[in-house]
Amino acid sequence: MGADNLSSLLWHERELLDMLTFKLVEEQLLLKAGASKWLHHASLEVEQVVKKLAQAGLARTVASSAVAIEWGVAEDATLAQLAAAAPEPWDDLLRSHLDAMSLQTAAIKQLRDENEQFLRAAARSAQETVAALLPEAGTYDAHGAATYAVPAGRGRILDKEL
Repeated sequence: MGADNLSSLLWHERELLDMLTFKLVEEQLLLKAGASKWLHHASLEVEQVVKKLAQAGLARTVASSAVAIEWGVAEDATLAQLAAAAPEPWDDLLRSHLDAMSLQTAAIKQLRDENEQFLRAAARSAQETVAALLPEAGTYDAHGAATYAVPAGRGRILDKEL
């Protein structure tokens, strides 16, 4: 039953990795579309899946330890080490889980990095927009009041004196 349970937990973890991939793609589509209004919701969904993955990882670790003891391997053996020590057909099955999870993890890292770049670009764009709205650095008049010069051709976009 130990190896069956471990395999079942690995399938569940793979499903969660697929869900995380989907949520990151969803987040990326929102970023590309400029739909920042919905980013908070997408980020919360990503966090929820990450929490579920942490729980699944803990359950897998416990099951892996039990299987490792059963197969006479070190209790803290990695999935690759378990696969190497596993009897047939578990060796191939565990290796296929490991290969699939490695590919999923690489895709998730790439999506995360791409989303981070989109977020940085959006933040930079927002900073540039705000900076363009501010007047140029000014000087002080004889009474100590600040004066700002608005360059020619760059009128104010916002009327601060409504």
